[in-house]
Amino acid sequence: MYITKKKSKDIDVSKGGSGGDGEEELPSSSKTKNVYPPIETFWFPPSTVEVTMDAPKGRGLGSKLLHPLRSRRSSRGSLKRAMEEKHDPKDEEAVDKLREMLFLEGQLPTKFNDYHTLLRFLRMRDFDTTAAKDMFLKFIKWREDFRTDALSKGFKFEEKEEVKKWYPHGYHGVDKYGRPIYIERLGMVDLNKLLQVTTLERFVKYHVYEQEKTLGIRYPSCSIEAKKHIASTTTILDVGGAGVSNFSKPARYLFTEIQKIDSNYYPETLNRLFIVNAGSGFKILWKALRAFLDARTLAKIHVLGNNFIPELREIIDPSNLPSFLGGNCCCSEYGGCLSSDRGPWNNPAILAMVQVLSSADETYDNEQESGLALEDARLDNRKIEALEGALAKTKKKIEALETALEDTKVILKDLTQHIEDLRT
Repeated sequence: MYITKKKSKDIDVSKGGSGGDGEEELPSSSKTKNVYPPIETFWFPPSTVEVTMDAPKGRGLGSKLLHPLRSRRSSRGSLKRAMEEKHDPKDEEAVDKLREMLFLEGQLPTKFNDYHTLLRFLRMRDFDTTAAKDMFLKFIKWREDFRTDALSKGFKFEEKEEVKKWYPHGYHGVDKYGRPIYIERLGMVDLNKLLQVTTLERFVKYHVYEQEKTLGIRYPSCSIEAKKHIASTTTILDVGGAGVSNFSKPARYLFTEIQKIDSNYYPETLNRLFIVNAGSGFKILWKALRAFLDARTLAKIHVLGNNFIPELREIIDPSNLPSFLGGNCCCSEYGGCLSSDRGPWNNPAILAMVQVLSSADETYDNEQESGLALEDARLDNRKIEALEGALAKTKKKIEALETALEDTKVILKDLTQHIEDLRT
């Protein structure tokens, strides 16, 4: 179910780049925690036979609740199934147990009860079901209080381009596995000028907006392109020129607020974090910064010196690395790589497929909210039968969405053929 830091090569903390800058020793607490590999590590592509079969029968109430839902949702198409169906058996048992506990207590929400979301909270609490449940419910409450759903649909950050001048950051391409790459140039941040064009509160909202976009659009788009489940990000922080002066009071507030949100409400979405161009000035700053980071995040951080390019190129193709990180890309037509938001999530054909899959999810959720709200958490055969009956009513709607998905595939095929004809 889990891999400790010693056993997981992918998440060993780097001892420094080949430039000679070694990494500071991590706090002792970080060595006693279980550190898990990315969720994608346990993805197994189903065989052709498995894709056509109904979901396997599970054990316990969690499975009874899960599998009717899973079999209906799997009818959306083999693409969605190929990215989600095959799971680690021990993880699946733990997720079913958490879902059962939430259901019995009348706290199972109609949204965010999918396998991978629940697994992320279980991992963050070392598979302590009660602790994971408490963390998950706080996540649901935070979404209500922060009005996250409304924010993700209607938030307008008009000052974005101005903000990027004084806080260079952005998504740019994917790593060799297919995960999105996020980059920040912390050594170039000018917080005083940043606060002249926005506020700390708006920047935090912008951060949450981008996190929602990553979960709802970037990961699904990367999954479609890679033809496998993608659920984590590779991050690069360029700290060249950063020092103690960068860690002012407003900077500490912004850092801790974002870190709190990411750790508590978007757990286990970081694959690796590379800190590059780490000089002597940053080492002093790092001693203060790491006190705000949880042990699992620390275990995924690689602090590198100036000779970081070989290590980055091990997992990222040069075509997906900006030139300032040793890559071949400039994105001059967008005013620079960090302004381009380059990635599969900007491919119109892939976006159309994501929208079809998202529409199917919304159809199911709306049906749940309108006709399947459970009055209490008592185990009641009548309620379970009503749940299965109502789910069956959505079948025709989902079949219509399947047709739309097939049409999208035809368009994509024609587009591919057209591109090949142009090349020849």
